[in-house]
Amino acid sequence: MTAPRLVLLRPRNGDNLGAIARAMKNFGLSDWVVVSPNPLLLESPGLNRLAVKAGDLLESVRRVDSLSEAVADCAWVVGTTMRRIEGRQRVTPRELSALSQQRNEERWALVFGDERNGLDNDDLAQCHTLSFIPAAHEQPSLNLAQAVMVYAYELSTSQREVRAPPSPAAATDAGLRQVRESLELGLSAVGFVRGEGDERHAVDDLFNVLVRARLSKKEATLWTAAMRVTAKRSAT
Repeated sequence: MTAPRLVLLRPRNGDNLGAIARAMKNFGLSDWVVVSPNPLLLESPGLNRLAVKAGDLLESVRRVDSLSEAVADCAWVVGTTMRRIEGRQRVTPRELSALSQQRNEERWALVFGDERNGLDNDDLAQCHTLSFIPAAHEQPSLNLAQAVMVYAYELSTSQREVRAPPSPAAATDAGLRQVRESLELGLSAVGFVRGEGDERHAVDDLFNVLVRARLSKKEATLWTAAMRVTAKRSAT
């Protein structure tokens, strides 16, 4: 999966851009474009103040004059909006993350509107898919940098395959039989098991606890050794 290009349409606040650079750095994004007629926007003091350890991204950001120019080389363009448009696919950040994994190595863009009005009709007409953050109805609008953070997190999560540490080798059936035999020897030696009746069932009950615990080979070996030592010492 290719990481998206973040496209910021007509941003008004340089502080937001600095915070966005930091969020991108947090989650491994590096390609971003600002669509703005104001060449001084990228010189705002707020950029450096909030772009903690993301100065390289401030140097690499591009400014262009139109959305068309920003996404010209992108095969898939996703616009972020709370609006519903008939006939247009609308997905959450998590669903978008899953869809992006199906795009192979295609270059794609994730487009954010300005802080006040978001994306307008013309902007959305250039987007192939729409995405929204399912926030509370009482306050559905997020700050621009916050919205970028949500998407960056979800996208980075899908890129990183979270692998659990390898489990130790499980005990074999033969190993478990040895545990069962040694368990009976040890319990018999200390007088816990004496007859053929209910006391014998107690051995099975105790052994079944170990089976449910899914002993590793090492654990089965330790149980076997411990019970055999117990039986040997009790006999002397």
